[in-house]
Amino acid sequence: MFSKFRNSDLAMIALALEEEENEDALKKRRQRMRKWVDSVWKSRPIEGEFITLFPRLMDDDIKFYGYFRMTRNTFHLLLNKLEENLKKKDTFWRKCIPPRERLAVCLRFLATGDTFKTISYSYRLGRSTVAAIIYSTCKAIVDVIQNEVMPVPDEAKWNIVSSEFWVKWQFPNCIGALDGKHVTIQAPKLSGSLYWNYKHSYSIVLLALVDPCYKFIAVDVGAYGKNSDGGIFVNSNFGRALENRQLNVPTSRALPGTNVELPMVIVADEAFPLKSYMMRPYPGKGLTDDRRIFNYRLSRARRISENVFGILAQKFRIFFRRLQGKPENTTTLILAACVLHNFIRENEGSNMAELNESNEGIEGNCFLEDLPRVRGGSAREAFAVRDTFKDFFNSPAGSAEWQARAALAV
Repeated sequence: MFSKFRNSDLAMIALALEEEENEDALKKRRQRMRKWVDSVWKSRPIEGEFITLFPRLMDDDIKFYGYFRMTRNTFHLLLNKLEENLKKKDTFWRKCIPPRERLAVCLRFLATGDTFKTISYSYRLGRSTVAAIIYSTCKAIVDVIQNEVMPVPDEAKWNIVSSEFWVKWQFPNCIGALDGKHVTIQAPKLSGSLYWNYKHSYSIVLLALVDPCYKFIAVDVGAYGKNSDGGIFVNSNFGRALENRQLNVPTSRALPGTNVELPMVIVADEAFPLKSYMMRPYPGKGLTDDRRIFNYRLSRARRISENVFGILAQKFRIFFRRLQGKPENTTTLILAACVLHNFIRENEGSNMAELNESNEGIEGNCFLEDLPRVRGGSAREAFAVRDTFKDFFNSPAGSAEWQARAALAV
């Protein structure tokens, strides 16, 4: 039937149809633009939680701390550091959310672990807007503050950490306590069993080196839950740098009150390998008294890392929930929480109510007699270093009057 039309006529018909389709698309776009903000969220300037509750919290220190998990001074200091990164430009269609409210939304999520939808209703914001605010704010926290509160230590810093471990926890030549924490997540799409762990849940691993003052020295976040703590450490950037002596760690130091020099070491549990720079407990049952005392002294210093995870989870309740989202976004949330932990402790100090720094007690299994034996893999030097520490703890120079009572109690 189109044989009657010339080519030019066909072209004009096609152009007219295309213009009609474009006009229909433009009408639909205008309809969507008329509803840029849902009617439910238009009440945010009047009924949103930030407008109704935040001014009242500013008048009550206790309630402010309970809501944001930090003091007002710390909040404003954090806001001053992040404000430029959180600012957005207003558009013709809408006014952007100010930095203070964006920070409040992010901190409330970290403090409660509530879903994006729950925070969406309380703050009168769209769910996707809440998600974008939280992820972008956490990224800003990491980008701006991480190097300030978690810098790469130099030799002087390692020496300070070692001295503090001896004074506070009576373990010499120690530059940190190492441990891993599984953070439960929703199974990522097409991930198979990569994130499935021995606890029968999906997780990513937070591996942390902790100083004696309950702060993070270094963290590695994002490893698959199926991997062991020891394997994650060996393959992490921190583990490789430590193995290759690239972290400015002093080579050795004399034990207090002696002329015996030993390398600087990290204390860890049975999940990690025995190295000349990493001490783990003696394994097996029926240990001699001097080995049990060594295990107690090591466990007493090592528990700092477990305590830090407990403090972190109590402050930021996202660690009690199953986190949803892409693994890379979840990694950013966890890293931001660790950075905030250090930032808060530097500005507020330690809360003694959340710590138990008794010299004579330690929760959990101090004796570690049921540890699996490690076959091979540990050099003779590592065994010699551990035996020297054992001898020191059982000598007049290194023993403590409470160690036998605590370690050998039945």
